[in-house]
Amino acid sequence: MKECVLVTGGAGYIGTHTTVELINAGYDVVVVDNLSNSDISAISGVEKITGCKIPFEQVNCLDKAALDKVFKKYKFNSVIHFAAYKAVGESVSEPLKYYHNNLGSLMTVLELMQENGVKNIVFSSSATVYGQPEELPATENTPRQKANSPYGNTKQIGEDIIADTARATEGKITALALRYFNPVGAHPSALIGELPKGVPNNLVPFITQTAAGVRDCLNVFGDDYNTPDGSALRDFIDVVDLAKAHVVAIGRLIAGKNKSVYEYFNIGTGKPLSVLELIHIFEQVNGVKVPHKIVGRRPGDVEKIWASTDLAKNE
Repeated sequence: MKECVLVTGGAGYIGTHTTVELINAGYDVVVVDNLSNSDISAISGVEKITGCKIPFEQVNCLDKAALDKVFKKYKFNSVIHFAAYKAVGESVSEPLKYYHNNLGSLMTVLELMQENGVKNIVFSSSATVYGQPEELPATENTPRQKANSPYGNTKQIGEDIIADTARATEGKITALALRYFNPVGAHPSALIGELPKGVPNNLVPFITQTAAGVRDCLNVFGDDYNTPDGSALRDFIDVVDLAKAHVVAIGRLIAGKNKSVYEYFNIGTGKPLSVLELIHIFEQVNGVKVPHKIVGRRPGDVEKIWASTDLAKNE
């Protein structure tokens, strides 16, 4: 019998790519999404890539009664929890929106896991938990600094909630947090990719939309950072590689290979790239110009961060 995995936020950017890789690895998948920042067409894309019909439930993870029906309807023992708001800048201007949604939905999922005897959870965390590290690259032992944004703080608090819950349940819940750096790209089929509703919050959709003429100009937030070209340094990882990391993570928990009830790993490339470098590489590879201008720094952004990936590779 195939293992089944519940993927919350599974119609989103990383959720759809992870669903594809789970199915490719032999898992059954149930997707939950309220479609607040995604479109049902993304599920159609997953179905075309995999040749599988995807059980989909349009449910808000804050709605415990509705989500409990999903837990009762399907037989699964593992959850990958993506469902969350994710825009750093927006979280600075609307902090309550982020605390309510990101933490409330996580606690609802954990409560229902306990009530329904579901054991394993992989949590969509973020490099934002490190704040601005004092030393780089960031390792899993790098002390967490104060988060630079409410979004980053929800990831810090979310990790703490999961860790405390896993320890309190004494092995009835086992958890693994993946601290992503900066996911970019799309599935090679181009049937799924990063297609947020409204104005994008990530760099690459802004680049592609500007290059295609959908947007007049790309804003680069700051050129006065202490970096080689003055723009912020990031660790950009291909979304398919990131998706495959979730498959490995859920397999680790199912097989009982985890070394504690709560683990966490960096998922990146370990190679820093600046915002301006990424724009110029895009221009060179595609033979197009991306009109861009320098504007002031954006609240919530860190100056530079990239991953040490040694632990994830070794494990």
